Amino acid sequence: MSAPRPEFARKSGSAGQRPRSRIQKRNRQIILDAALEVFSTHGFRGATLDQIALEAGLSKPNLLYYFDNKDTIHRDLLTQLLDTWLDPLRMLDPRGDPQTEIMAYMRRKLEMSRAYPRESRLFANEILQGAPRIEPFIRAELRPLVDAKAQLLTDWARAGRIAPIDPYHLIFSIWALTQHYADFAAQIGMIRGDGHDPLDGAEPFLEALYTRLLAP
Repeated sequence: MSAPRPEFARKSGSAGQRPRSRIQKRNRQIILDAALEVFSTHGFRGATLDQIALEAGLSKPNLLYYFDNKDTIHRDLLTQLLDTWLDPLRMLDPRGDPQTEIMAYMRRKLEMSRAYPRESRLFANEILQGAPRIEPFIRAELRPLVDAKAQLLTDWARAGRIAPIDPYHLIFSIWALTQHYADFAAQIGMIRGDGHDPLDGAEPFLEALYTRLLAP
């Protein structure tokens, strides 16, 4: 487990330092769920407290009892998301078979796009704005993790266990080819037809693609 991120943890809501009742915990989660829907649809700049309150079924003053402002809600959502976002890459096991491990990582990322499409769009919107709220996280946690896994991929390639490839671009390509199904689901739906599962056929296609790419 990574070390706590104090720059995020300090920025809690107005009720953040008091013991919370069951109802308070429930209402905070209702607000966060509503905010996830609003932020993932409209982005941080396009989202408003009025939209979040309406989505949550609460009054704006009631919402402000739990959170000081829009930025606090957004930071809380990102804080919840960040560790989850790193877990699939953390699980890349140096003791395992390289191709099996990389394929498993790709599948975990694909499943995250299926299970957490709104969270993926929340993260994407933050990055598109220049990552102003998560730059410390990217520099202090994501970059060292990617560096470590890139070194592992390099070691596997040097040992002849996978093809010689640029490890960073391999990781970036897995991000792009899996998160696309969450971030651009609307486009996929328009092209393939409403009601079509955006991920239908994605896993075997990506398996074939990476099997050929990684073959020593």
